[in-house]
Amino acid sequence: MKPADRLELRTLAFALLATLLLWNLPVGGVLLYPFKLLATWLHESSHGLAMIVTRVGFDHMHIFRDTSGLAYGSSEAGPLGAAVIAGAGYMGTPLWGAVLLVVTPNARLARWALLLLAGLLLLTAVAVIGTPEGDPFGPWAIGAIGAVCAAAALFVPARWRLAIAHFIAAQSCVNAILDIRVLLRPSQVVGGRIAGASDAHNMAEATFGTAATWAVWTWAIIWLLWSLAVLYIALRLSGARALAQVVPFARDGNDRQIDRQIDRQIELELDGQIDGQIDGQIGQIDVQIEHAVGARPGVRPDRSRRAAARKLPAPRARWIRGPRPR
Repeated sequence: MKPADRLELRTLAFALLATLLLWNLPVGGVLLYPFKLLATWLHESSHGLAMIVTRVGFDHMHIFRDTSGLAYGSSEAGPLGAAVIAGAGYMGTPLWGAVLLVVTPNARLARWALLLLAGLLLLTAVAVIGTPEGDPFGPWAIGAIGAVCAAAALFVPARWRLAIAHFIAAQSCVNAILDIRVLLRPSQVVGGRIAGASDAHNMAEATFGTAATWAVWTWAIIWLLWSLAVLYIALRLSGARALAQVVPFARDGNDRQIDRQIDRQIELELDGQIDGQIDGQIGQIDVQIEHAVGARPGVRPDRSRRAAARKLPAPRARWIRGPRPR
């Protein structure tokens, strides 16, 4: 396996482990709460986009405090439309994360992507997200996340800006892992109330004609594998290394050895350029001496380049007159 492949697998594993561990820690849910709301927004937006594509029409959506959500169509959907709409949530969310990962290979593009994401969040908070029973949580929460994304794009250092964009993308891709237990429930609880069957049940009814456990599990597993595959392919296409740059232990010895070899090669090239410049200066000095004195200076092979750089004169051989023959 190539070092790049190992790095991509470690990045994927780190994102998965960090997400699963944080959700099971007392404060982990608080730290990941904004990312979960963002994933819910992507989920419901994917449903809404599927409603528009299937000509059902997208009316509005709700985002609740328990990180659940609902998307409402303007009309009833047929069997095919119902299947497309049901699958759009869990298949579209990781796909949006993969797009964010691919289009942000550097900090400059990450800034533009975060600004675009912030604009969409603020626009939907004003025009699309409703207030069920007068609760303004959804619009305010999504608007606040949009403002934070804009601040991250404008004021966060380049390395961390890139890491934030990639971590948002990873969270979107692993959304199916976090919600796998929700898919297997016989009914979906949204905003503290039972709101009907889950997406997996609706998909099973539309495709297999039954909501049996095996049909629901089939689609839950398919969406789980889809999320992992989309994230892995996106990492291969983008060559993302933000998390490995931010987290030192995400890189192994081979990667560090390669970096040291590259640094050594650059150092040798710089030394060669400096030596070449020194040799050129020494040649110019010799020519000036030749023109001034009228004779070419003697060859001094024992004079090193560093001595020439320090302008230290090399020892010159002297003739010693011996005793005269008697």
